[in-house]
Amino acid sequence: MEANIYLISGVVVGLIIFLSVFFHYVPFVLWLSAKVSGVQISLLQLFLMRIRNVPPSTIVQAMIEAHKAGLENITRDSLEAHYLAGGNVEKVVHALVSASKANIELSFQMATAIDLAGRDVFEAVQMSVNPKVIDTPHVTAVAKDGIQLIAIARVTVRANIKRLVGGAGEDTVLARVGEGIVSSIGSAESHKAVLENPDSISKLVLKKGLDAGTAFEILSIDIADIDIGKNIGAALQIDQANADKNIAQAKAEERRAMAVALEQENKARAQEARAHVIEAEAEVPKAMAEAFRNGNLGIMDYYRMKNIQADTAMRDNIAKE
Repeated sequence: MEANIYLISGVVVGLIIFLSVFFHYVPFVLWLSAKVSGVQISLLQLFLMRIRNVPPSTIVQAMIEAHKAGLENITRDSLEAHYLAGGNVEKVVHALVSASKANIELSFQMATAIDLAGRDVFEAVQMSVNPKVIDTPHVTAVAKDGIQLIAIARVTVRANIKRLVGGAGEDTVLARVGEGIVSSIGSAESHKAVLENPDSISKLVLKKGLDAGTAFEILSIDIADIDIGKNIGAALQIDQANADKNIAQAKAEERRAMAVALEQENKARAQEARAHVIEAEAEVPKAMAEAFRNGNLGIMDYYRMKNIQADTAMRDNIAKE
């Protein structure tokens, strides 16, 4: 009796395992769902998907969605190929259905190429229908009168389906818009003119065709906020004045140093001259003694010379007093 029970239990367990494996590789319920939805697919094809490591549920659900939306040009092989290439089948089908409903021209090849390029094709279609608003960071520029202006622009863009593959992204658009704002403010004669007509910036920037080569089409550029910053012109003038003052001080210091050096040199020369005078005066007594011995100088001549020296010394003292 116990042996029969073990046998029946083993058969039941084996049957459950067999049925689990069978329905895993042959998804009968999924095949039935496809049939009811009008999608033609066989159990053998679903089995082969399992062998190729392609999830049948993803492919069948995409085929059902496409069939219900009237997209008859989407085949099972193309969906499998896109999945095996690393694409997102669900987003591609969602994008094709949305594009079809919005009367946007989008082929299956273009959608798969956009998806494989790393872009969200479904989001791109949504952005084509509902444009996206991008806020630029603070853009700082200086008008010709030297006043700094800080602006924030609001850029409304729409995805360009045809340029999504190979087109530049949002960062390029923001960089070009910022460059255009800087150029527009820099060409203004006065910051007051920019504050009075901020829309002039938008008009100048839009004329430059900043969306060329990007994956977007710029619809409008609106200046959301603009503030006054520093007086850059005055600051530059102050810096230039300080630089000129430092240069003048350096030149004056150079001239003073040269004057001091020249004075020291003159003092040295004067001392040298005095030394020569003293040395020459030391030779006078010798010359007078030699003149006495040779008879060239008499005693009366000597007394007259002493009187002249005394008179000269007296006049010098009177002049000092």
